Amino acid sequence: MKITPIIAAVLALCAPAALALVNRGTQGTAAVQASQSNEPPLDWIDAATGHRVIRLSREPGSQSLYFHQNAYSPDGQKLIMTTPTGLSTINLKTRAIEQVVEGRANVIVTGRKSGLVYYSRRTGNETIIYATHLETKETREIAKLPRGSVASVNADETLLLGSYVEGAQPPAPDRDGAQQEGAGTTQPEVKGPDGNPLTFAEQKEVRLNRRLEQRLPMAMFTISTRSGELKVAHRATDWLNHLQFSPTDPQLIMFCHEGPWHKVDRIWTIRTDGTMLTKIHARTMNMEIAGHEFFSSDGRTIWYDLQTPRGEDFWVAGYEPAGGQRTWYHLERDEWSVHFNVSLDGRLFAGDGGDDEMVAHAKNGKWIYLFRPAGIPDVAGIKAPNAQELIKPGFFKSERLVNMAKHDYRLEPNVTFTPDGKWIIFRSNMHGPVHVYAVEIEKAAKGS
Repeated sequence: MKITPIIAAVLALCAPAALALVNRGTQGTAAVQASQSNEPPLDWIDAATGHRVIRLSREPGSQSLYFHQNAYSPDGQKLIMTTPTGLSTINLKTRAIEQVVEGRANVIVTGRKSGLVYYSRRTGNETIIYATHLETKETREIAKLPRGSVASVNADETLLLGSYVEGAQPPAPDRDGAQQEGAGTTQPEVKGPDGNPLTFAEQKEVRLNRRLEQRLPMAMFTISTRSGELKVAHRATDWLNHLQFSPTDPQLIMFCHEGPWHKVDRIWTIRTDGTMLTKIHARTMNMEIAGHEFFSSDGRTIWYDLQTPRGEDFWVAGYEPAGGQRTWYHLERDEWSVHFNVSLDGRLFAGDGGDDEMVAHAKNGKWIYLFRPAGIPDVAGIKAPNAQELIKPGFFKSERLVNMAKHDYRLEPNVTFTPDGKWIIFRSNMHGPVHVYAVEIEKAAKGS
């Protein structure tokens, strides 16, 4: 989401009412002071969950990154965020904020080894890719693109990954496939067959389908960060989107066929040389959907939101590219989340919840969730002869961390785990202006 003057004005009008409601449930001096000054609180205990929440950002309109973009420095000490005035880091120990890049920029990813943040800027008819070191602020130009955009950097930071429409280019949706429309975003109203406006989520489905049906020829490419050489890895008339490099295999790409999830075969992998094109999930029933795919930090598993069928039965599914093993964790309707994520050690999952207009139509789903996965064992240790070839079933034991009742889900919270596994980072408009927050996984001691 980009904060426009119109959005800022709407948020400013909403802020006082939102603050008054939220501060009724806060505790401590910081919350009282925040209420008196009309500022969102800096530190409080969520009255509904008992977990500590802190506001990391100071500038309204600051946002954490999209859920699958690496936002952390290699030492795990700093978090990158976007602000209305540029790109900044937050020291996760001291909470000190330092600007790294001045001026608006589109973050691609933070390098896992180099300490560089990769980002792009539009200049005239070109998109220029830059890299800036988080500590020294030394900046260099990586490449210039006459068209298209870059979405990822590979594990050893030798290749950029992007896509473009070949021939005449249509008006572009945002980089993540129109999945991040924010509160206050203005779009032409879409009406249903009865002449009444569709819900926000349904309107987005219609727009996705319109773009898909154009069947525009596209190319997915890599660019060398050393020489700037561009190579096309894959061409299609499918809408190529959600491009990601494996965090550990420099040659493995994951991407999606964008569009209404019940219509497309969404999740695919391919090698950088264009070989081994592989569909990750095959639909077995009508209206089955799979998407919002992401890699585990060790690169061994591709995780994704699976519904069998859409809006009725909910799973977080995993696929291991190396051996083909599949794991499905079941969760309840209210626990479904716009995005899921997994801790670096793979032991915990998180979700950012959702409102009642979204695909799950959850009645009480507006929470930041922590999930502890549990497997379903064989009865008496007796296994099916082909057990290793079958899906490993399990379920999530959920815990609510943050009450998001006042959050407008047109802004997606996009949860990520801090590298030390102690906090979950998210963005929210729960107090009006958009800010970056963190919730502590361990429940606060009573009286704190």
